[in-house]
Amino acid sequence: MDATCHVEPIQKEISIEDRNAAEMIILAVWGLGCENCANRVRNSLLQLEGVVSADIGLAHGLALVDYLPSKTNLSEIVRAVAAAGNDGRHHYRAEIIPGGEENSHVSL
Repeated sequence: MDATCHVEPIQKEISIEDRNAAEMIILAVWGLGCENCANRVRNSLLQLEGVVSADIGLAHGLALVDYLPSKTNLSEIVRAVAAAGNDGRHHYRAEIIPGGEENSHVSL
Protein backbone atom coordinates (compact mmCIF):
# COMPACT_ATOMS: atom_id res chain seq x y z
CA MET A 1 0.00 0.00 0.00
CA ASP A 2 1.29 3.45 -0.88
CA ALA A 3 0.27 6.94 0.22
CA THR A 4 -2.10 7.35 -2.74
CA CYS A 5 -4.14 4.36 -1.58
CA HIS A 6 -5.50 5.99 1.61
CA VAL A 7 -9.31 6.28 1.67
CA GLU A 8 -11.23 8.25 4.28
CA PRO A 9 -14.55 6.65 5.27
CA ILE A 10 -17.55 8.83 4.50
CA GLN A 11 -20.51 9.36 6.81
CA LYS A 12 -24.14 9.34 5.72
CA GLU A 13 -27.01 10.90 7.64
CA ILE A 14 -30.04 8.62 7.72
CA SER A 15 -33.53 9.34 9.03
CA ILE A 16 -35.08 7.09 11.65
CA GLU A 17 -37.86 6.26 9.19
CA ASP A 18 -35.38 5.05 6.55
CA ARG A 19 -33.42 3.06 9.12
CA ASN A 20 -36.61 1.34 10.28
CA ALA A 21 -37.77 0.60 6.72
CA ALA A 22 -34.44 -0.84 5.58
CA GLU A 23 -33.86 -4.47 4.68
CA MET A 24 -30.50 -6.20 5.16
CA ILE A 25 -28.49 -8.26 2.72
CA ILE A 26 -25.12 -9.94 3.09
CA LEU A 27 -22.59 -9.80 0.29
CA ALA A 28 -19.50 -11.91 -0.28
CA VAL A 29 -16.87 -9.46 -1.55
CA TRP A 30 -13.68 -10.35 -3.42
CA GLY A 31 -10.66 -8.11 -3.97
CA LEU A 32 -10.37 -6.60 -0.50
CA GLY A 33 -6.67 -6.36 0.31
CA CYS A 34 -6.60 -3.86 3.16
CA GLU A 35 -8.69 -1.49 5.27
CA ASN A 36 -8.52 1.13 2.51
CA CYS A 37 -10.13 -1.34 0.10
CA ALA A 38 -12.89 -1.93 2.64
CA ASN A 39 -13.40 1.85 2.97
CA ARG A 40 -13.44 2.23 -0.81
CA VAL A 41 -16.20 -0.39 -1.17
CA ARG A 42 -18.13 0.98 1.82
CA ASN A 43 -17.99 4.52 0.43
CA SER A 44 -19.22 3.36 -2.97
CA LEU A 45 -22.17 1.58 -1.36
CA LEU A 46 -23.06 4.57 0.82
CA GLN A 47 -23.06 6.88 -2.20
CA LEU A 48 -25.83 4.80 -3.74
CA GLU A 49 -29.26 6.30 -3.12
CA GLY A 50 -31.23 3.89 -1.00
CA VAL A 51 -28.29 2.38 0.89
CA VAL A 52 -28.80 3.19 4.56
CA SER A 53 -25.63 1.60 5.97
CA ALA A 54 -22.77 -0.63 4.91
CA ASP A 55 -20.35 -2.50 7.16
CA ILE A 56 -17.43 -4.31 5.56
CA GLY A 57 -15.79 -7.27 7.29
CA LEU A 58 -12.31 -7.30 5.79
CA ALA A 59 -11.17 -10.50 7.50
CA HIS A 60 -14.04 -12.58 6.09
CA GLY A 61 -14.76 -10.62 2.89
CA LEU A 62 -18.34 -9.86 3.87
CA ALA A 63 -20.47 -6.75 3.61
CA LEU A 64 -23.67 -6.17 5.60
CA VAL A 65 -25.80 -3.68 3.70
CA ASP A 66 -29.03 -2.09 4.90
CA TYR A 67 -31.00 -0.69 1.97
CA LEU A 68 -34.40 0.62 0.94
CA PRO A 69 -35.95 -1.60 -1.75
CA SER A 70 -38.12 1.34 -2.83
CA LYS A 71 -34.99 3.34 -3.79
CA THR A 72 -32.46 0.78 -5.03
CA ASN A 73 -32.23 -2.86 -5.98
CA LEU A 74 -29.87 -5.77 -5.45
CA SER A 75 -28.25 -5.48 -8.88
CA GLU A 76 -27.38 -1.81 -8.27
CA ILE A 77 -25.84 -2.71 -4.91
CA VAL A 78 -23.65 -5.41 -6.48
CA ARG A 79 -22.64 -2.98 -9.26
CA ALA A 80 -21.68 -0.36 -6.65
CA VAL A 81 -19.13 -2.81 -5.22
CA ALA A 82 -17.56 -3.31 -8.66
CA ALA A 83 -17.63 0.44 -9.31
CA ALA A 84 -15.52 1.03 -6.21
CA GLY A 85 -12.58 -0.30 -8.22
CA ASN A 86 -12.90 2.24 -11.01
CA ASP A 87 -9.34 3.51 -10.65
CA GLY A 88 -7.79 0.72 -12.71
CA ARG A 89 -5.70 -0.55 -9.78
CA HIS A 90 -8.41 -2.13 -7.68
CA HIS A 91 -10.93 -4.73 -8.78
CA TYR A 92 -13.84 -5.78 -6.59
CA ARG A 93 -16.63 -8.27 -7.12
CA ALA A 94 -19.63 -9.20 -5.00
CA GLU A 95 -22.34 -11.82 -4.79
CA ILE A 96 -25.37 -11.75 -2.58
CA ILE A 97 -25.40 -14.57 -0.06
CA PRO A 98 -28.87 -16.10 -0.35
CA GLY A 99 -30.94 -15.70 2.77
CA GLY A 100 -34.37 -16.76 1.64
CA GLU A 101 -35.50 -13.64 -0.18
CA GLU A 102 -36.74 -14.11 -3.73
CA ASN A 103 -34.10 -13.62 -6.45
CA SER A 104 -31.41 -13.01 -3.85
CA HIS A 105 -28.48 -14.42 -5.85
CA VAL A 106 -26.94 -11.70 -8.04
CA SER A 107 -23.45 -12.01 -9.47
CA LEU A 108 -21.14 -9.82 -11.50
